[in-house]
Amino acid sequence: MRVAKRQTNLLSDIELKQFVRAGTPIAKSDGAGLTFTLSAAGTAAWVLRFSHGGRRHELTLGTYPDLALSAARKLAAAKRVEVQQGTNPAIEKRKEKARKDWTVRQLIKDYRERVLVTLADSTQRSYGRNLDRVERGMGSLSVRAVSAPDIVAEIERTKLGWVEEFTHWCVLKAIFKHAAGKRLIDANPCAGVVLEAIIGKRPPVRKRLMLTDEELAVLMNAKMRDENLYAVRIALATGVRIGELYTARRANLHLHECRWHLPASKTGPAMDIPLAPIVVEWFDRLLDLAGESDYVLPARLRNRLDRHDGDTHVSKDAIREAIDYWIEKHKPQIRRFTPHDLRSTMKSHMRKLGVSRDISEMCLNHKLPGVEGIYDQYAYWDERKAALGLWAAYLAARMRNEEWNVTPLRGAA
Repeated sequence: MRVAKRQTNLLSDIELKQFVRAGTPIAKSDGAGLTFTLSAAGTAAWVLRFSHGGRRHELTLGTYPDLALSAARKLAAAKRVEVQQGTNPAIEKRKEKARKDWTVRQLIKDYRERVLVTLADSTQRSYGRNLDRVERGMGSLSVRAVSAPDIVAEIERTKLGWVEEFTHWCVLKAIFKHAAGKRLIDANPCAGVVLEAIIGKRPPVRKRLMLTDEELAVLMNAKMRDENLYAVRIALATGVRIGELYTARRANLHLHECRWHLPASKTGPAMDIPLAPIVVEWFDRLLDLAGESDYVLPARLRNRLDRHDGDTHVSKDAIREAIDYWIEKHKPQIRRFTPHDLRSTMKSHMRKLGVSRDISEMCLNHKLPGVEGIYDQYAYWDERKAALGLWAAYLAARMRNEEWNVTPLRGAA
């Protein structure tokens, strides 16, 4: 039995123009379900009628003349293929309309409110500044319109160092993962984008510097502002992480006991640091300079103080910037170094002074390796006090440009 072929292409451009000029509401078939309609209000549109799941459906393809006759036929053919493949294009269109069309700026706002606030403080800071970068670079774009080339362009735009660019990259992946989770998009546009292909491989990790005896003499007498000089001396003498110093609170200093309490943090457990008498003197000077602040190193900029209700610590880069400024302006006989290099300097010189490896590691608040680190809960207060006292005496000699004549600690562990 032969099946009659459905007629198609029943309409012409001339007829469509005549229908529009006449202005009479009509519905004219072009065949295979494609219909030209003209409403009483004079709106001309293309409608595709089709069957799916045993029911009749209609899908508006677009308005005429924006969607010309030839384009309407092509679009209708594509939608009929979708129907044959089991998809209902009318339902898919309704889903698409229901989906929120947010800008990247709106997405970032939602991410800050729902996700960022749940992360660690340090992550909030690093992610926060990169969210600001993304908002400046692509905040006005529609989330649904962002594609992989947009992600590449955003990374190339910023020209950050490798580590900061990696964080920037993580933030981009995170916010678009958030968008996919909210069904604003079907797939993360960051998928398949490789950071190394854009900015290259990570540079070799910089080796930590050990300042020499001569350089330590220069550093201990650096021409810095008093608060910066005493901060650098204390960081060098105690071996603390620089973040532990610039966030230090007055309440955690027990100078009459020659003790500084470090609260637990993500970088290490709580710890009491023995303070040599000269280090206590340096802390006393800092507290005098701090005035009424709760912090040992209070913020110096008015806008920073205003943002934190009038009292907070210096910014995380203040000590590093002070060191860089001193080296740049005064050109001392010393290699450029970072605050973290002070820790490696202390550890290396302690070994030269006869302090055992384990004690020097504990002075840096490093966890002992292996089983020993799990079961050995002894604080080694006396041993650390002796080691830090020896180290402070050595630094005092360097400060006075005196010869070192103190007996090293042999077998201090």
